[in-house]
Amino acid sequence: MATDKKLKEQWARCLEIIKCNVVEQDYKTWFRPTKLVSYDTDSHELMLSVPSNYFFEILDGQFKPLMYNVVWRVFDKDTRIIYRIQTDSTDKSTIEVEGLPTGAKMIKSKDDTLRPASKPAADDLDPQLNPEYRFENFIEGESNRFPYSIGKSLAENPKQTTFNPFFLHGASGVGKTHLVNAIGLAVKEKFPRRRVLYVTAHQFMVQFTDSRRNNTFNDFIAFYQTIDTLIIDDIQELAGQEKTQEAFFHVFNHLKMNGKQIILTSDRAPAAMQGMEDRLLTRFKWGLTAELEKPNQDLCRRILLSKIRRDGLSIPDDVVDYVSANAGESVRDLEGVINSLMAYSVVYNRDIDMPLAEQVIRRTVFTETRKITLDDIIAACAKHWSVTPDDIFSKSRKANIVQVRQTIMYLAQKHTKLTASRIGLLVGGRNHATVLHAIHQVESHLSTDREYSRQVAALEKKLKTR
Repeated sequence: MATDKKLKEQWARCLEIIKCNVVEQDYKTWFRPTKLVSYDTDSHELMLSVPSNYFFEILDGQFKPLMYNVVWRVFDKDTRIIYRIQTDSTDKSTIEVEGLPTGAKMIKSKDDTLRPASKPAADDLDPQLNPEYRFENFIEGESNRFPYSIGKSLAENPKQTTFNPFFLHGASGVGKTHLVNAIGLAVKEKFPRRRVLYVTAHQFMVQFTDSRRNNTFNDFIAFYQTIDTLIIDDIQELAGQEKTQEAFFHVFNHLKMNGKQIILTSDRAPAAMQGMEDRLLTRFKWGLTAELEKPNQDLCRRILLSKIRRDGLSIPDDVVDYVSANAGESVRDLEGVINSLMAYSVVYNRDIDMPLAEQVIRRTVFTETRKITLDDIIAACAKHWSVTPDDIFSKSRKANIVQVRQTIMYLAQKHTKLTASRIGLLVGGRNHATVLHAIHQVESHLSTDREYSRQVAALEKKLKTR
């Protein structure tokens, strides 16, 4: 084992080359605190000391190709890097790092330093976006206006960092996949050179498993680190998949640190996710979390009219009104009813009229559980928190009463088709702005208070299974 003056000079040379290949802030943050411990000339192991596990994750994930190329250049081509992680003032542990990822090539510059080769061109990557899911056919309404406006902002300026990551959550069938695809398509159209990729969490998991089986894990990570806008749908499917979560953690860190946009969808908010590592949940909250709510009746009607025009159908206004009021609680439900109406009309050679609409709705919707009403929500919340309806409708500003009232407003906009104005009117004569403020307060509380989040989730479960 050698730690003489020559080794210190060699490590100093490594730092000089690294400094020429990274921005100054990265050098000061990640490399200056990294210290040479020893170099074993027999085993060709270079041991470096870092202050924490997070340092190791950044150096091993984001800067591994650079580190190995510099070390191999200055020390020996067979050198392996060992990190000694300082966990506290007395306890130390070492983590062995894998070799250079296959395909992570480096080239020399004129000043004989090392610089990363340019990343692959955008046109060699299939973004896997659905061309049918565009902003032009995404119908905006009160229940989706906020996430829609954020999506448009990201499409206009994908390099901004305020909304990174953009975490979009909502029930199945409310349009999450449509919206994130629309963002991806708009980015590709405005910035053709950006590498945009849409994958489901399940696809990511399968790719990761295959890379482990085929010993191509480094290629897998290196590929995802080249993406400029990464869209992962149904991220909740990674729950319980510890190894896949670890891989995604490294990808997330690399993209975030390099200013690349990350867009995630889920059927629930980060605070309500189970089986996900805390360090990932923390990162999910770094940017902006928005809920795509179930469409109210007005939005359902507009979505139906859009689909009717697009498909060239002829459906009476009274049928449109009836379907929009009774066809379930998601865009997917609406489309399913329209498709059923078309099929019945063709098979039985019937016009699409009210009797046919009632028949289809009865077979596809009314066989399911009874819809949740505002009265159901008020009764459930009053019982759970031991307050009376009179308390809820009153002008009381007591903290416990306010929280129950705001929770009712939040659940009403989520599980009924009532507008914010109508909810406010029915919950003590409040106005539209008060309801929107209540919803924002509850969403903020859900993201920070796990006990409150658990109680609300339990209430929702009771309402759905009553």
